[in-house]
Amino acid sequence: MGVALGVPFKEFKRLSIPDVVLVEPVVFPDERGYFKEIYKRTPFLSGGIPYDFVQANVSLSRRGVVRGLHYQLRPMEQGKLVTVLRGRILDVAVDIRRGSPWFGRYVAVELSEDNHYLLWIPPGFAHGFQALEDNTVVLYLVTKEYSREHERCIRWDDPSIGVKWPLEPAIVSRKDSECPTIDKAETNFTYNQS
Repeated sequence: MGVALGVPFKEFKRLSIPDVVLVEPVVFPDERGYFKEIYKRTPFLSGGIPYDFVQANVSLSRRGVVRGLHYQLRPMEQGKLVTVLRGRILDVAVDIRRGSPWFGRYVAVELSEDNHYLLWIPPGFAHGFQALEDNTVVLYLVTKEYSREHERCIRWDDPSIGVKWPLEPAIVSRKDSECPTIDKAETNFTYNQS
């Protein structure tokens, strides 16, 4: 069920894993193009996302590229707010919190320059996406800075998770293709029902 907040965001909708939130901004088109806000602290607090962002990342991907499934261990755990500036992606969040009723399950949402959606992925989730068009540009804001020491990953095609990537063959970096499966991955997240 979504939370209607009015301008500048239409809705903060909790997905099948309720800690992952789809954010729909209000887009203001005119003869010049459009304007939209992708983050504003007060509506995000009201929408159940009590985080601020400290780093912004941009990636450019060819059609078929899969990036992920990435996360950082505590105390450098990252929440991510993901949106697409050009093209389309299937964005994926996998619950890696021990004791969670959704552990090892994922949610997937298509984000595009046309639908303007943003996906909030909280700490305790591995994140990945597949570019569905050439020259896809993804912007993601994160709640903690990148830390090589805390960076971890889970194999993008782990059969126990079963992500249904839409395009084959997938283009995956050597680093991502060498990630462990979820049962062997190092995590230090536990589910805290609040």
